[in-house]
Amino acid sequence: MFDFSFFELVVIGVVALIVVGPERMPKVARAAGLLFGRAQRYVSEVKADINNQLKLDELRKIEADMRAKASTAEHLIIEETQHVEQEFRGVAESAILAAPSQGDAAAEKPNEPQLQPSAETPVVASPQLELGLDSAHPPKAEISSK
Repeated sequence: MFDFSFFELVVIGVVALIVVGPERMPKVARAAGLLFGRAQRYVSEVKADINNQLKLDELRKIEADMRAKASTAEHLIIEETQHVEQEFRGVAESAILAAPSQGDAAAEKPNEPQLQPSAETPVVASPQLELGLDSAHPPKAEISSK
């Protein structure tokens, strides 16, 4: 903090001893030590507060940058979603407009079979059933005879 050499400190001590006197020197030294300790604590608190403020400012800048990036990303997503929605609606409208003409073509060809959705859903074999891993029917353990 202060740039004093040993020789300068000795000179200050001798001058203080002459001015204050040997009887009061311990009390003055104790009071000077307490004041010096308080000053060091005050300086360290001020430094800590300044560092905290600098870190807080940096965090605020980072937060502002992240909010700007998030806002930009949100706008891009909204624009892309609207673009896809418009394309989807255009395709849906063209399919709706094309559907009556296909219905007329089907009415003109009564000989061709019309595909009707069946009421029954097909049974799909699961891989568990194929491997014998069905939980309702556990596989029987093989007994080896020796």
